[in-house]
Amino acid sequence: MAASTGAVALTISILLVVTGIALALATAGVVTETDADATVVPQQGETLSDVGGVEPVQLGAANERAAAIRDREGVDHASPVLVETVRLEGADSEVSDAESGESDAESRSSGLVALVGVVPDDEERTVAGLSTAGLEPGDPQYANGTYDGQRTGEIVLSRAAADRLDAAEGEAFRVVGNRTATDQTAFTVAGVDAATGNERDADVPVALVHLSELQSISGASAGELADRVLVWGDAEATEAAAGDAYPNATVETADGTDPSQLFDDGLAFATSLIALVVGVAICAAFVATTMGITVNEDRRMLAVLEAVGFPTHSRLAVVGVSTLVTTLLGAVLGIVGGVLGVLAVDAVAGATVATRTVAVIHPLFVPYAFAVALVSGLVAVPYPLVVAARTSVLDEVGR
Repeated sequence: MAASTGAVALTISILLVVTGIALALATAGVVTETDADATVVPQQGETLSDVGGVEPVQLGAANERAAAIRDREGVDHASPVLVETVRLEGADSEVSDAESGESDAESRSSGLVALVGVVPDDEERTVAGLSTAGLEPGDPQYANGTYDGQRTGEIVLSRAAADRLDAAEGEAFRVVGNRTATDQTAFTVAGVDAATGNERDADVPVALVHLSELQSISGASAGELADRVLVWGDAEATEAAAGDAYPNATVETADGTDPSQLFDDGLAFATSLIALVVGVAICAAFVATTMGITVNEDRRMLAVLEAVGFPTHSRLAVVGVSTLVTTLLGAVLGIVGGVLGVLAVDAVAGATVATRTVAVIHPLFVPYAFAVALVSGLVAVPYPLVVAARTSVLDEVGR
């Protein structure tokens, strides 16, 4: 019994540690790296985009509702965030290099960059892993929803984006491949910032621009669309304000993690799925073996129960309940071990090589661990039941 409980506890602990690492991997990303206290994201299945099933799920009236959130007591700032992948090209490289024989297209510095539209304020904040300090506070082009205000044309590049474009501060670029007027797609590099996050995130070419300028380029100005809304301030106030502004959306707090993001990351989902399958298999194998040995050792007790009048189904119920109780007890110990394991992995990684969280804990780990243990017990219970059913009073008396 002790061996069975210990095997279940160890397996559940390892499963939770691997799942915590996978969840941290799924929620990691330079585009979502922020110091905001709350984030409003649209619920899956609800979209305000023009082409259902093609455009990502987005929030509507984002500029207007973010302004309402900013006016709430306890809220320091709120900014909608829009992410669009565009091709940036050097705006001042119009003439082909006749001496080298290179064509006009070949001589220009160009590349794909993830543009992130934000509404900065006077405080330095982190969005998409970049500081908003390089952008002029506010969003002047928005002009209360008319989108005819003064355009800043500022852009803050990550180091990876600057390397891809071979760009430096003060250089001009424009977005190519859309129907927007050229004067609306021109940007001047206001700064180059090293994106925060792990090494993988630092390689993502990303840039910050003012929200309304990106909305005008992408067509998201119709409906004031955004991918999410970031809120800074008191934890309770930001969550309440965000929930009131978007009652049908999901509000994620700074210390919260959405387990559903596992399904959006192929590597993280595969890792957690493999851990689940292996965990159930190992748990079931250990429980079936150890409980089978236990029942075999307790044949005399089962024979006595049969002799005093306990029917077969009652004796099998004793064995089945004992097996399930053993696995659930192992799950309790496994949850404790898993939480400690996640904390240990994150602490060791943070003290050595990692620059961000590498393993996270979520409240859903508790029912998840019990569910895995229960399934393992149900898979394992037939073997000890078969051993118990074959126990005979006459055989045991003869022994």
